[in-house]
Amino acid sequence: MQKTILITGATDGIGLEAAKLLAASGHHMLLHGRNPAKLAKAVKTVQGGDGRVEQYVADLSRMSEVESLADAVANEHDSLDVLINNAGVFRATNTVTEDGLDVRFVVNTIAPFLLTRRLLPLLGASSRVINLSSAAQAPVNLRALAGEVQLSDNAAYAQSKLALTMWSRALALSLGKDGPSVVAVNPGSMLGTKMVKEAYGVAGGDVGIGADILYRAALSDEFATASGKYFDNDAGRFARPHPDALDANKSEDVVRAIEAVLDK
Repeated sequence: MQKTILITGATDGIGLEAAKLLAASGHHMLLHGRNPAKLAKAVKTVQGGDGRVEQYVADLSRMSEVESLADAVANEHDSLDVLINNAGVFRATNTVTEDGLDVRFVVNTIAPFLLTRRLLPLLGASSRVINLSSAAQAPVNLRALAGEVQLSDNAAYAQSKLALTMWSRALALSLGKDGPSVVAVNPGSMLGTKMVKEAYGVAGGDVGIGADILYRAALSDEFATASGKYFDNDAGRFARPHPDALDANKSEDVVRAIEAVLDK
């Protein structure tokens, strides 16, 4: 059965490779990218598969463009089977957005939260939300999330990925059986993505490792009933995330902090 699948950050790395696999299986792919030229190139690459491919341009560091992305998808589709929040940032020339926020928290945590929330009417009980987490997870400084404290690249990235994992579990618990399955996934450490090369100056491992787990997360039965769980692809199994992600009070604090940013 053909599924409609939206992948953010699909112009290179894990997102692009996952899109190729899913399109080759005949699924209808909605590809997001920030750079129009790179996105058009990615679409041509993915169109080698059997499924239809659409493209959506948006800068996820700008909440207005996240809203526009959600509106564009909703205008074209009545339902969405899988949302893969893959886009991420580790290092940036300017780490502060036009709204005065840390771009790592915005792209890695807040934008996927907003996009998921806006697309919930399209996501039924059989749908899935796959959030790209990381093995790098560190306790979240809520003031940093709100843009009041500046962090190093490593700290901002690790905290933003834990914050993503925390709201993923909180959303899954709040939706229960009526909502889509919401799962956070560490696709694998030090894979050969642009992010890893820029951050650490190394080639990294096979990006296909990350693409394969996203393919499984989108389609396999093992993820259909895994809402609220965390999959660690380094271990090859569902595992315990950072302890803070299992703390309901801390997770709710993170959700409230994100909502406060969005309400400004």
